[in-house]
Amino acid sequence: MAARLGTTHVDTAGAYGPRVTNQLIREALHPYAASLRIVTKVGAVRDQQGGWPPARQPEDLRRAVHENLEDLGLASLDVVDLRLGNAQGPQPGSLAEPFEALVELQQQGLIRHLGVSNATAEQVAEAQTIAPIVCVQNMYNLAHRQDDELIDDLADQGIAYVPFFPLGGFSPLQSTALSVVAARLDATPMSVALAWLLRRSRNILLIPGTSSVAHLRENVVGAGLTLSDEDLAELDKIGR
Repeated sequence: MAARLGTTHVDTAGAYGPRVTNQLIREALHPYAASLRIVTKVGAVRDQQGGWPPARQPEDLRRAVHENLEDLGLASLDVVDLRLGNAQGPQPGSLAEPFEALVELQQQGLIRHLGVSNATAEQVAEAQTIAPIVCVQNMYNLAHRQDDELIDDLADQGIAYVPFFPLGGFSPLQSTALSVVAARLDATPMSVALAWLLRRSRNILLIPGTSSVAHLRENVVGAGLTLSDEDLAELDKIGR
């Protein structure tokens, strides 16, 4: 779930595939609160090996949107992000054909807002020439700062930036500087890493994953931590 802006944001791209994740969300949260925003991601499918091969043909996207609507029990999806690139990260190339397919579904009333994920800055700009976007979901954390300029540009436009792998993903963040700041604040390194992201920019929404109540509580602590200028200066050195 993402933190900020006075609403709860649920991302449906779970580890077990969107259909299973959507069914769990519906079981747990339906009927949905008025403040809830469910953000779905299309453009890849879960395969037998646990990978996410691309599925960005217009017919793939139409099928994915209808499956999301069915599994979540909705008539319209709040936000749909187009998943681009691959497991190695964003890849160059035009997104026009798949993004225009989503715009068509938006015009049919099946999608309210659009976004992009795992995208280059050039692809974000291209998407905006086709239709407005409300969010960008890319890999970003203390140690991976490749989107610094993009985040600032999106903040100026009032567009949300949603960092996936905010705690490092499959290789959790490890840094002496992070541990030192955490010890000084009597907090865990992961809580501090999330607090840094919230301080990084006003447009950042957090979606830290969790598989336990203890980890969830640790994540929540990050939202309440106050980082001093000294803390921020030490943390900022990690990814630069």
